[in-house]
Amino acid sequence: FVVSIILFSVGGIFSIYEGVDKLTHPHELENVWLPVLVLFIAIGLESYSLRTAIHESNLVRTKGQSWVSFVRHAKAPELPVVLLEDVAALTGLVFALFGVGMSWLTGNPVYDAIGTLMIGTLLILVAVTLGIETKSLLVGEGATRADRDRIVTAIEGGDEIERLIHLKTLYLGPDELMVAGKLGFA
Repeated sequence: FVVSIILFSVGGIFSIYEGVDKLTHPHELENVWLPVLVLFIAIGLESYSLRTAIHESNLVRTKGQSWVSFVRHAKAPELPVVLLEDVAALTGLVFALFGVGMSWLTGNPVYDAIGTLMIGTLLILVAVTLGIETKSLLVGEGATRADRDRIVTAIEGGDEIERLIHLKTLYLGPDELMVAGKLGFA
């Protein structure tokens, strides 16, 4: 997911640069039917990809859990990253179609520049969102308060354990939690 953050950031910066260049040096679009055709095909394919990502996410998402909660609390970053990438790609394609379509309909190339700037802004926002939402997975995330309480109860329930001095937990994967504790024995 770090690569995704870098790609989105660089892509966003480049897109904003292109948008500014199109604003300062506008030129009419040529063969407009070709980018429109490509954009419609891409929107169709990306919609299918998003549909697949939603289906796969629903297999692991808790019933009633919101999409925002799913992205924020997922222990494996793959599905949330794919979801955000697909939503961003589809939104970016719609922005591109808007820019090209409005430029074609009005004859004003400024709309193409605006669409490009919108795409750049979207890419940077997705990079920031990915960074914020997956940071804990990069630096390490511990057990939830409820899981931690159950672990403490289980440890302190042992006959040989006098007391739990210190406890650390760290997710190693979506279904793997490392538990380390300093224990006082009877």
